[in-house]
Amino acid sequence: MRLEQPAAARLDWVDVAKGVCIILVVLMHATLGVEKATGQSLSLNHFVDWARPFRMPDFFLISGLFLAARIDRPWRSYLDTKVVHFAYFYVLWLTIQFALKAPGMVAEHGALATFEDYVVSFFVPFGTLWFIYLLAVFFVVSKLLRPVPHWLVLSGAALLHMVAPHSGVFILDEFTSRFVFFYSGYALAPTIFAFADRVRVTPGVFLVAALVAWAAFNTAGVVSGLAFAAGADLLFSYVGIAAVIAFSVLVTTSWFGRTLAYCGEHSIAVYLAFTVFMGPARIVLLKLTGGEHATAIALASTFAGIAGALLLAWMVKGTWAGFLFARPERFRLASAREASGSRVPASA
Repeated sequence: MRLEQPAAARLDWVDVAKGVCIILVVLMHATLGVEKATGQSLSLNHFVDWARPFRMPDFFLISGLFLAARIDRPWRSYLDTKVVHFAYFYVLWLTIQFALKAPGMVAEHGALATFEDYVVSFFVPFGTLWFIYLLAVFFVVSKLLRPVPHWLVLSGAALLHMVAPHSGVFILDEFTSRFVFFYSGYALAPTIFAFADRVRVTPGVFLVAALVAWAAFNTAGVVSGLAFAAGADLLFSYVGIAAVIAFSVLVTTSWFGRTLAYCGEHSIAVYLAFTVFMGPARIVLLKLTGGEHATAIALASTFAGIAGALLLAWMVKGTWAGFLFARPERFRLASAREASGSRVPASA
């Protein structure tokens, strides 16, 4: 049974939610980068921790939200759009990021060690690209589990999350921690869309009051550590996801919401390229200021990462360099007609 595709006008909140997530991700990396460079803890870190219960869970849930429209496709078409697609961008941007960092890595560790690190990155995700890597894994596992009842997979995924092994094997640990959210997006999509529709007709004053109450609830959980405790963290994550959805529906028609939606619509481009702009901006600003105003530097680096990636994606669209964000036909398993199928929003 296929999920009925909601009307396009009703899906603006999805892009807004993705925009919220990608901005929070870039802000986290910018903050941690400035802290590492200066050796000081920033006040922004409190906000980064505050967003931790829902930041990546929401991103993964949205990534699985439209899977029902494609999961029944033949394996060739499915692998093309859900595995080869992400593998292409992973390998491409892994190579780009390594090329940019190679001179420093060679100077510090030698050419052979640098090359070994590059090869290892095909098996152990490199830097910020782990999200892209893990999405491909989730799509394959979800397809393999297609015959299993949703409630059984969700129960197993939740149990895996609560008993996460912390084995030190990156893929295993991240899989057990994150898969429950991705699969929730797929399995609970009708419920999620129904929730968004209900929020849409709820008076704004009630939504604002509910969001304020949630912010207090989330703050209490983060400060007490309960939001990160095994089992309880699922509650805080799902409540946080619901809050992001409600917020996204609330602001969708505002200029602020449209700005977030634009970031969300191009979230993969931002995720792939933000480090290319964030890192140099941080280095330049730290040198110019001597490390003072570290919080402002983190915020400026965040803006540089997002704006730079969006600008690059806009500049190369339709040019010879379009391969940076659009997979060329020669890297497809299926024809364009097979791969397109019914038109649905991007996975992340």
